[in-house]
Amino acid sequence: MAAEDSIILDSAEATQFYGKAWADTCRAGDVIALYGVLGSGKTQLVKGLAEGLGFDGDVTSPTFTIVHEYIGGRLPLYHLDLYRLESVEDALRAGMDDYIPSDGVTVIEWPDRVLPLLPAHTRHFTIEVASLNERLIRPGASTSA
Repeated sequence: MAAEDSIILDSAEATQFYGKAWADTCRAGDVIALYGVLGSGKTQLVKGLAEGLGFDGDVTSPTFTIVHEYIGGRLPLYHLDLYRLESVEDALRAGMDDYIPSDGVTVIEWPDRVLPLLPAHTRHFTIEVASLNERLIRPGASTSA
């Protein structure tokens, strides 16, 4: 699976499986930016990534806590959900700079709020709702998501 290829996934389970497959390509210091509307499957993808990295606990959206740390796998996974933040300053006050750079993989939902803070090596992906169950995952940033 090449990171630059778009793919249509037909279920939440397929989205998780795709995330799990990503884990093989992840290295310490990686940053992944996920764009998509509410309910598009961003957290489902992170669940699979966490499983692929060897984390076997519950993975949930950090919408209200801003960040969840998943430790105990091949690499730590830091899952940030910036939906409730409005600015770079809000993100810095929330401690986002503690996770970039990091000793693990940092995944950021709603990254459009902090584009100036993202390193050049950030991998950007957009998840689009294609139908009730289908999701289109494509590489590249989208500031309209």
